[in-house]
Amino acid sequence: MRFRLRYLQHDFEMGEGEFLIGRSPSCQLSLDDPLVSRRHALLIVTASEVSTEDLGSRNGVLVNGNRIVGRHVIQIGDRILIGAQEMTLLESKSEDQPGMTSTARLARLSLAKIQMSGPPSPTSTVSHFATAPPAISGSPSPREDTLQAPRRAVGGLSVIASVAEKSLSMNRTEEAERIVGSSLLDVLEQVRAGSHVGSDVIDLAARLAARLASGTGKGSWVDFVVELYTRESRPCPAPVIDELYIALRKVQTVHTVPLRAYVARLRERVNSFGPAERFLFQRIEGLERLAGLRG
Repeated sequence: MRFRLRYLQHDFEMGEGEFLIGRSPSCQLSLDDPLVSRRHALLIVTASEVSTEDLGSRNGVLVNGNRIVGRHVIQIGDRILIGAQEMTLLESKSEDQPGMTSTARLARLSLAKIQMSGPPSPTSTVSHFATAPPAISGSPSPREDTLQAPRRAVGGLSVIASVAEKSLSMNRTEEAERIVGSSLLDVLEQVRAGSHVGSDVIDLAARLAARLASGTGKGSWVDFVVELYTRESRPCPAPVIDELYIALRKVQTVHTVPLRAYVARLRERVNSFGPAERFLFQRIEGLERLAGLRG
């Protein structure tokens, strides 16, 4: 029998293995919830059943409203409450169920709050997905997890982007931010660290962030795009610029200093640009002027 976990109106395929659940980023399933302990519970998935075990957490694990003791086998349809986060176990009858997105075939789910440097930062909860983790055979060191988790999330961005864009097209902006926000921040983290991130991933992340800026009115998503390309020292592609023009007319607060610094960085390199890049640079200068009017 195959199993899937329903959370936040999405279904996620569960591979066999043990998954540590808690607030710590070293957990395979990390929940940013003050009611969740750092190492809260263990979820055990086998070919025939799913069970969970409370790891001595402060608030316990509830199944169908009842606090469990020791290891507890979860039945299909059971509701699991960890902190304030409720999930439902469902049966996955086939490899490709009607209405199940490609994201739903991934076994790793990690939730975290957006935390960006510089004011203001988005505050809604978001999620990111990556490849299925191996079964737990001892907790990884915090440093190892810190180094590896962003890379996994960056690699999974293209998988969940279509899900987020579908939510955006239906004006479900908060849902899109929950789905993709953390992965976007992981892209920025990798760029800040000097790791190689492909230009296609950066352009995808920037376009999604600009659309989130338009939908949420948060100028921090504009700052996100500007920092990405400032560190890249190259002009934004046309689709990103188009989205930024829309976003700058909708965001609540426009931060002109980062944008001016970006334009200044490009101006230093403009003599090396070809005709297409020069045209993009001119449009980015227009963004700076528009931001100045808003600021």
